[in-house]
Amino acid sequence: MAALAVAGVASAQSSVTLFGVVDASISGYSNSSRDLNNGVTYNANGLPVAYNPFYRNQGSVKLSRRELAHSGYNTSRLGFRGTEDLGGGLAASFWLEAPIKNDDGSEGAATFSRRATVSLSGGFGEFRLGRDYTPTFWNNSVFDPFGTNGVGTNLIHTAGGLFGSPTRASNTVGYFLPPNLGGFYGQVQYGFHEQTKYDPGFATPDKADIARKGRYVGGRFGYANGPLDIALAYGSNITGDNYFAGTTDKVDIFNIGASYDFGPVKLLGELSQAKQKTDFDGYYLADRLSLTSTKLNGWLVGVTVPVGPGLIRASYSGVKYKTDDLNPFYDKPDPKANKLALGYVHNLSKRTALYATVARVSNKNGAALTVGGPSFIGNKVFTPKNSTGYDFGIRHAF
Repeated sequence: MAALAVAGVASAQSSVTLFGVVDASISGYSNSSRDLNNGVTYNANGLPVAYNPFYRNQGSVKLSRRELAHSGYNTSRLGFRGTEDLGGGLAASFWLEAPIKNDDGSEGAATFSRRATVSLSGGFGEFRLGRDYTPTFWNNSVFDPFGTNGVGTNLIHTAGGLFGSPTRASNTVGYFLPPNLGGFYGQVQYGFHEQTKYDPGFATPDKADIARKGRYVGGRFGYANGPLDIALAYGSNITGDNYFAGTTDKVDIFNIGASYDFGPVKLLGELSQAKQKTDFDGYYLADRLSLTSTKLNGWLVGVTVPVGPGLIRASYSGVKYKTDDLNPFYDKPDPKANKLALGYVHNLSKRTALYATVARVSNKNGAALTVGGPSFIGNKVFTPKNSTGYDFGIRHAF
């Protein structure tokens, strides 16, 4: 009886929830490349140096695939979360969330790589420790009608991930503002690189990526009240380093997103810039001049329209790469891509929905972004061009 009484007190002060999403779709992808050569050979400055009158254009080549996929509408996952009331307005919480591949069962709750945090919250806000989403990711997701899932995912998120903009960061300490600030919200996050520091510094092994790689710093602040939601975010992610060369490779990300719900229609949009750069701590000016940087500028406009129990979704997004190659004689055309996505979600209940999405990416000047599926054939002959895809699926949340 005493044990039961203790258990009753414990259950009254805390709660644990099992939750998840199982999402499956029939998805198809088709990615085509074209031979854009005309027999002319160009040098590094973009000047023609040779012509082959016998060159025969090889046309185009297409790679396609159809599969039973997952996470076309919402990401499939399995999670556990819980909260304990500590009294005095304080609460301790945990969140463990694992990705699952329900199409073949090859991945399950063996790793909580989606989120693994423990936190303490109160009137001061919330302190959260562990692996968590980065602040810059939230604008990519919240202001995308497709929520960065399936073939409809906006190009800002797709290209940013390849560029080095992380969705999640490990080993982080985060702080979130309290929710009672009249619509204002925000967070800051620091991720430890957990690299070994040597004293004196010359004892550091002469290897790459062992001094600072892995550190993340970011923040997001916004305002949501009624139909309006607007937020800006910044993040800096160290992707590599070389201690003795005095270089640190990093990706800096800035984005701003907004949405406004008019009732019959909701408009969404985002602007983003990510910059790959190398910070140099050396002494020689020649080394400093040899460094290059690349920018990725992106934009997104989207709309959602409620129709009875369903929702129409549409978005148009684009990205453009800008490389500072320090060539004063020739500026190569900037790679760029645009994407159009259309979709419909039919809610059978609050937890179950049917959905359909189609999308197409148009690449120019050597960009090679896809809606998913196989990679482009890209070489000296073929240049990536168009990518199309579809998702038809069902999502159940519990």
